[in-house]
Amino acid sequence: MKREYKEAKRLMGVYGITSVRDGTIYMSFSTDLRATLNRHKAELRFGSHRTKALQDAWRLLGEPGLTFEVLDVLEHKEKSTTTPAEELTVLLEMWIGKLEREGRSVVTLQPARSSRIGTGEGAK
Repeated sequence: MKREYKEAKRLMGVYGITSVRDGTIYMSFSTDLRATLNRHKAELRFGSHRTKALQDAWRLLGEPGLTFEVLDVLEHKEKSTTTPAEELTVLLEMWIGKLEREGRSVVTLQPARSSRIGTGEGAK
């Protein structure tokens, strides 16, 4: 069972946490979307989120005041010349550009450590 868990392909992609009050979207990417979104919720519930503005929005609005959503999914590729984190960084930048062109306020969150595999850095 432990081996199956390690070998399971996790959902990778770009996600957003949106304030229903002002439409600000806090976004990033992850190589394990489920775990990352759960981590954000846990940090917010315990009042220990690393992004002060997002924690402040949680305190003001509560959980119903924020929506958590997967914006785009990256398919697993067996043979690729780029790492998933590199592809996710490009995908995130495309989403940021799209949302900013629509006039949305975007805050980029630091990707989870597991998302930086192979890049040595996070998203912008």
